[in-house]
Amino acid sequence: MASKNETKITAEKGKQELFIEREFDAPRELVFRAFSEPEFLLQWMGPSDMDMRIDKLDNRSGGSYRFVHSLRNGGGEFGFNGAIHEVAAPERVIRTFEFEGLPERGHVSLEFLTLSELPGDRTRLSIQSIFKSVDDRDGLLQSGMETGLNDGFRKLDDLLAK
Repeated sequence: MASKNETKITAEKGKQELFIEREFDAPRELVFRAFSEPEFLLQWMGPSDMDMRIDKLDNRSGGSYRFVHSLRNGGGEFGFNGAIHEVAAPERVIRTFEFEGLPERGHVSLEFLTLSELPGDRTRLSIQSIFKSVDDRDGLLQSGMETGLNDGFRKLDDLLAK
């Protein structure tokens, strides 16, 4: 089902970065908690056909994380991890992201996540991701990332409405 809050992904051809923007009908503090606390993350992050587990989440400046998504049909697991450079609650997180399913390590992106207050207790999420190469960025875009992202954000809309 479509949401009134659509996700906008901008990836200019030939650039190593992409931008994600999305609004949520919830106060910034609540959206920040949904992006930070395991009990929230487990309820919304990831594609609808996958379950998620958190192997590690040290969500503070200097911390790190490791999440694993598992296909419900038993078709496999997909891990990703990163280092958390800065947490400035409830407005900003700077962290890295590495998908573990590639044949070689080192395809790490740097992610700037910003939450801005909007009128009416609403929140705008802005993410800038900078990749090692244009090929890395384009590979992520072609991986089905947009579908998984939108699935997760729709689940988050439902969670925030409770």
